Amino acid sequence: MSVSSSSTPAEQPRGFGQLVRALRYRNYRLFFSGQSVSLIGTWITRTATPWLVYDLTHSAVLLGVVGFAGQIPTFLLAPLAGVFVDRHNRHHILLVTQFLSMLQSFALAVLALNGVITVWHIVVLSVFQGLINAFDMPARQSFVIEMVENPEDLPNAIALNSSMFNGARLIGPALAGILIAAVGTGLCFLIDGVSYLAVIASLLAMNVAPRKSDGRHTEIWRELRDGVRYTFGFPPIRAILLLLTMFSLMGASYVVLMPVFATQVLHGDSHTLGFLMAAPGLGALCGALFLASRSSVRGLGRVIVWAGTLFGASLMAFSFSNTLWLSLPLLLLAGFGMMLQVASGNTIIQTITDEDKRGRVMSFYTMSLVGTAPFGSLLAGGMASTLGAPATVRIGGLCCILGALIFAKQLPAIRTLIRPIYVQKGIIPEVATGIQAATRKE
Repeated sequence: MSVSSSSTPAEQPRGFGQLVRALRYRNYRLFFSGQSVSLIGTWITRTATPWLVYDLTHSAVLLGVVGFAGQIPTFLLAPLAGVFVDRHNRHHILLVTQFLSMLQSFALAVLALNGVITVWHIVVLSVFQGLINAFDMPARQSFVIEMVENPEDLPNAIALNSSMFNGARLIGPALAGILIAAVGTGLCFLIDGVSYLAVIASLLAMNVAPRKSDGRHTEIWRELRDGVRYTFGFPPIRAILLLLTMFSLMGASYVVLMPVFATQVLHGDSHTLGFLMAAPGLGALCGALFLASRSSVRGLGRVIVWAGTLFGASLMAFSFSNTLWLSLPLLLLAGFGMMLQVASGNTIIQTITDEDKRGRVMSFYTMSLVGTAPFGSLLAGGMASTLGAPATVRIGGLCCILGALIFAKQLPAIRTLIRPIYVQKGIIPEVATGIQAATRKE
């Protein structure tokens, strides 16, 4: 746990303080400020990379290949990375992963600024970043609880993380559109590399107490097997991860097709791409702020259902649009729905997971969210080359709606299983739960 905080956990902030209550903790404040800068650079690169690939190749298939290359290492390595994260200091892991990510961005910048970059350079460096992310994402997700001293503030910290991520998602693509048009993609990668200095500085400034450990570790494969059994043997975690996998595979892959929509469907340029990438970020930011305003994890199961349905329906509507000013609000709604679905699932999982297995569980969360995305990227690229980008997004939206409806059918059983955990953690008063149980029997 962290050892510093700006106020005691017992204090109950009101008004705006309630919305940002996790910022009471010094370590989380440092992390939030450093990541806020770094993530803007990350989103600049995430916008510039597909634009550069499409500019070099004019191929929707190669857009999918690059997306696959950047994310397949996470799918393959995340489970083992989760064991590593549970065994070692998460703070130190993050320092290493952020430094390596900075080097990757600088490598892209050098190649692009010298005019020698090819699509295969991008593929190789995307694989390298994917290897980094396999360890970075579960470590980052698991580290949140070490920065927030009061577990009751964990949902707020997760929501603020999402707002930070999507605030950068709003600013970064807009800046990227301007930079690409003015000076090209090379400067975008250079800015991203420099931005990592902010998060590295914030991590170095933290005061983090050593994690408690019994010092006993079994074979890595046995710990991995235990993590698999725990994660997929508990229906609430399993159901959330399977739904997240469906959304990542069939829904979120629409992002790799944005250059096609920007140029071929909407007949625009890099500015158009920046707007299309920023609109879901604005919607997701609104969704994250909505979650941050909530005072409890209760009711998030229902949020997952209607948010997932909204995401799928918005994608389907977007696929029919050939006007920028209709496409933008639809993508905003899609970003809002996707953020609520993903962050709500994250919050529930973090709340009900045993601490000694948190790294492994969050590695499977990473695998579901990011690790399956490469298959979605390849699938989207292949489908778009035969069916067209609009039809591909339309089918993905329909699959997301069906996934949300299946989860809705499972929700009553999920509530029954997580209710005792919420009682144990004081989220649901035990007396009230007993009364509810008696009422159900009647």
